[in-house]
Amino acid sequence: MTLTDTASNITPLEFAVTKNLAAKSTAERDAILANPGFGTNFTDHMVDICWSRGGGWHRPRVQPYGPISLDPAAAVLHYGQEVFEGVKAYRHADGSIHTFRADQNALRLQRSARRLALPELPADYFLQSLRELIAVDGAWVPSGDDQSLYLRPFLFAKEAFLGVRPAEKVAYYLIASPAGAYFKGGVTPVSIWLSEQYARAGKGGTGAAKTGGNYAASLLPQSEAYAQGCDQVVFLDQDGNVEELGGMNVVFVFADGTIVTPHSDSILEGITRDSILQLAVDRGHRVERRPISLAEWREGVASGDIVEVFACGTAAVVTPIGVLKAEGFEDAQPTGELALSLRQELTDIQYGRREDTHGWLIRLDA
Repeated sequence: MTLTDTASNITPLEFAVTKNLAAKSTAERDAILANPGFGTNFTDHMVDICWSRGGGWHRPRVQPYGPISLDPAAAVLHYGQEVFEGVKAYRHADGSIHTFRADQNALRLQRSARRLALPELPADYFLQSLRELIAVDGAWVPSGDDQSLYLRPFLFAKEAFLGVRPAEKVAYYLIASPAGAYFKGGVTPVSIWLSEQYARAGKGGTGAAKTGGNYAASLLPQSEAYAQGCDQVVFLDQDGNVEELGGMNVVFVFADGTIVTPHSDSILEGITRDSILQLAVDRGHRVERRPISLAEWREGVASGDIVEVFACGTAAVVTPIGVLKAEGFEDAQPTGELALSLRQELTDIQYGRREDTHGWLIRLDA
């Protein structure tokens, strides 16, 4: 779906801009961009838009990055009413700055907000907020290999009250953090721990929403994975079907070229996954979104029917899975060329090295 399909053509917001008088110097910023890491350094400004039941969306601002003041009774602190997104901005060879399918992030934020009984930020406002931040912090978009500016929009209940009901005052913020290459020295397969005791989400729950509670629920089993020498954790649903990793979707490649990805109402709809699957369809692969059991996974690998297993998400893009480990077994996973080939094609589009035939790129600095 293109930007014009999702835009509501509402009147743009008039953002007040307050420049950060303590902004990093060019030398300080360049030192950070030389080795940005991930999620530890932040740009000089942030976006803030308020919402209230009586006033709607109002008081849009670009302001200096800094602490957020909250009443101790703010609803988000007690009832977890919040959602967020993850978007990247890429600098192309000509210096221009683009984002990738952010219109879909806007729609997913709306779906997440709906599930958490939060107001739905119009897609136009979402995209405008990205442009407003880039207008003041565009110099923070790095230009190194596989580097980007990670954009984190989030929405939370800020009304001060103790009572289980949807909040009537909400805040939308956007912050940004330069991100280095996820894999230093090349993409390598990861090991996966199968969580059989814990669930990430349940049927009818919030699994399809991008909300902090889902990630909080994954932290203990993720720690268990680390203790078992694994990089990530994978979850099953109540019927023994594969769901997703703590923060990435799973994809299986079958010997006949069919690509299968788990599907249920408790799995987050990954935009990276959707893009990878579309590129696979473009190449002639058949794609199935359906339940896939742990038994089918293990038997398929053992028989050679499954020839690749990989995970995908915004941060890593695509990463092959090399090992599935659990209490009682450790299965080596087949790796091949398709996952890395699709990763290369997708990143080439994101960085402007390949033609964007689907209209996925959205320029932010124009």
